Amino acid sequence: MIRATTLQGEEVVWPPAGTAAATAQQGLWVHTTQPSTQEIAELETVFAMNEMALEDALEPGHASRYEKYPESDFITFRMLARPEELGEETMRVSVFLYPEAVLSLSRQDLPYLDRVREMVGRETVDTSAEVAFELLDHAADTFAQFATALEARIDEMEQKMFEPRRQNRKSGVVQRVFDLKQTLSHARLLCLEAQDAVTALARHASASEEDLLRFRDVQTTMRRIAGRLDTGRDNLTNLLSIHSSVESQRMNEVMRTLAAVSTIFLPLTFLAGVWGMNFEQMPELREPWGYAMAWGSFVLVAGVLAWIFKRRGWW
Repeated sequence: MIRATTLQGEEVVWPPAGTAAATAQQGLWVHTTQPSTQEIAELETVFAMNEMALEDALEPGHASRYEKYPESDFITFRMLARPEELGEETMRVSVFLYPEAVLSLSRQDLPYLDRVREMVGRETVDTSAEVAFELLDHAADTFAQFATALEARIDEMEQKMFEPRRQNRKSGVVQRVFDLKQTLSHARLLCLEAQDAVTALARHASASEEDLLRFRDVQTTMRRIAGRLDTGRDNLTNLLSIHSSVESQRMNEVMRTLAAVSTIFLPLTFLAGVWGMNFEQMPELREPWGYAMAWGSFVLVAGVLAWIFKRRGWW
């Protein structure tokens, strides 16, 4: 599907009338989603597209990159499709930037396309470079959304680290950390590739200094997001260290409890061993209060030791 909009914000019928040169100078933004062979042929009658650039734009899963061709500046920008859900699916927008026109292609429906189209024709978006900037800026925002969702997920997982051990095991925190690190590595690679492409565009594009500043703004945004993703990667690594420390602390608490219980039973075992010896001259054996005295001694010794351990915080 092809939709054409003038840089004054008016929709026009496609294909427009007139020669290719005249049409290109009219100031158009043309976007096509999943273009057919016929639609590509129609676009080639209006826009001069380098063969290698068109091949990159149509190739599935192509990495982000920029190239300056004699026909136009070309950038393909690979972004995240479901950043709020921390999904690994990607989308891509390819932009052919001309002095008075811009052509964009995508294989999937871009969720922000209508928002950009509503901005065209306003005071801040009325040139081809400004349209290209908005397309790239909204694409870069998907990585910002991913970074925000990642930070929220890390905060949630940090809280789960200190839940009771049974709940912690059910939530599978460690496995979630490793899965999230893999997702983060994929998103970080995409972010760095897109950052390099925008950096090259900001340096070599055939645009005014004002427009180059806009592209540098996207470059700065990508650099800042890459820093946030690096911080997220470090935080995930720290989560594993925190988990190990928490587990060690819990194990120490268990061992301390077992040691306290063993210490309480140690004197009881000694008393039971003494009164269990088969000597005839043991006076307690034939006394009517001997059994009660033995149990009383057990309870007293155990109670005193338990009180001492509890008072000192050992149990």
